[in-house]
Amino acid sequence: MVTLRRSRVTSCVCIAVLALAASCLTGCGGSSGGSGQDQSAGATAEKTSVLSDGEAGESSASSSQVRTDLSGLPAVPGFAPGEIPPIPMFQFPDTSVVSGAQSKFSIETFKALSGVPGVSVAAAKCNGTQVVSGTTVLYGDGSGHTSQSGREVVNYGNGAGNYSDGTVTITNYGNGAAHYENTATQESIDIYESGAASYKNVTTGREVNVYESGAANLTDPAMGLEINIYDSGAGNYTRGDVQIVNDGDGSGRYEGPGLTIVNHGDGTGQINDVAVHMEKIPPLARLQKIPPIPAVKPIESCGTVITLEDGVLFDFGKSEVRADARSTISTLAGVFTSLSVPSATVTGHTDSVSDEAFNQTLSEQRAAAVVEALQAVGVKAALSAEGKGESQPVAPNENADGSDNPSGRQLNRRVEIFVPAF
Repeated sequence: MVTLRRSRVTSCVCIAVLALAASCLTGCGGSSGGSGQDQSAGATAEKTSVLSDGEAGESSASSSQVRTDLSGLPAVPGFAPGEIPPIPMFQFPDTSVVSGAQSKFSIETFKALSGVPGVSVAAAKCNGTQVVSGTTVLYGDGSGHTSQSGREVVNYGNGAGNYSDGTVTITNYGNGAAHYENTATQESIDIYESGAASYKNVTTGREVNVYESGAANLTDPAMGLEINIYDSGAGNYTRGDVQIVNDGDGSGRYEGPGLTIVNHGDGTGQINDVAVHMEKIPPLARLQKIPPIPAVKPIESCGTVITLEDGVLFDFGKSEVRADARSTISTLAGVFTSLSVPSATVTGHTDSVSDEAFNQTLSEQRAAAVVEALQAVGVKAALSAEGKGESQPVAPNENADGSDNPSGRQLNRRVEIFVPAF
């Protein structure tokens, strides 16, 4: 067990289209992206109603009554006392990767874990025998037409073209826009020339929209989940009886069973009815536009990657799997056993807070803890553990202006389980 040293508050749109975020969170938008102004207006309305016990910036206690030592106070699982979890970033399924022999495992695992927040399943892309974390885009090899074993690729030589294999269909319009559809997972994605995008999953009802302005929203009726990110730096998250609000000015609120955290944005806040010192909450970074897809030929998947955010498994700065994470481990173990998975590699990753040596050790210990937890519930597959520390981020740890990016760091603190195609 390890205690993590952190000097600041912890908290994609990556074309690796849904490591859903979650994770990875994890946002696609309408055809024009023009609704970002409406989103900002919603953020203003949200902000005026969020803090019922006083306006943001007003402290309800004198400085002599404000606690600076927060040890012993209740906390959100996986976070430090007083820390409000960041609004999750969005990630998309990767349209460049087409599932192969492991598709049954991918689909069954996706179904089994689709209701667990902070957990995502995606087709894996590899460089040799190593899983590639992050972005991979489609590539082309000139114009032409190929058809083999039920797969058809048409490449027009200008970046436009089509791919179809009976399950996955990709249409690339050659101007950065594209359409992706997967009948096995019931997912569809539209990427627009403006950088806006939209994602839908008919099975789960999940819809994600990213707008040209950088605003975004996600709804998932099956999970009771809603996320809004406004181009003002504000945002809100609701899932069941948990609510998180970031007002964009340093203030915000967390509301969950038995725990209320209020950050006034002036260095003070409350944990339930205890007045405490709190750092301001960083504003949300606007989401980047979806990168254009330059060509048509997809990459063959080498297996499946299951990504678990650290807060799903571990307490803040520790490497012991929490008791309440055992159900997630057991669900995953059930899929491994029922499909007779022969082998898997568990890899720990961290963000860039603390020094490299410490992060490397923590990532190794967390990977080993997940292997031990899977074996403890009967997984017979050959499991290996490794740690990559902070060396393989999937999102920026800092924004372009050098400010902290808690949502990006949250995506980077993860455990990846790679199951090779079998």
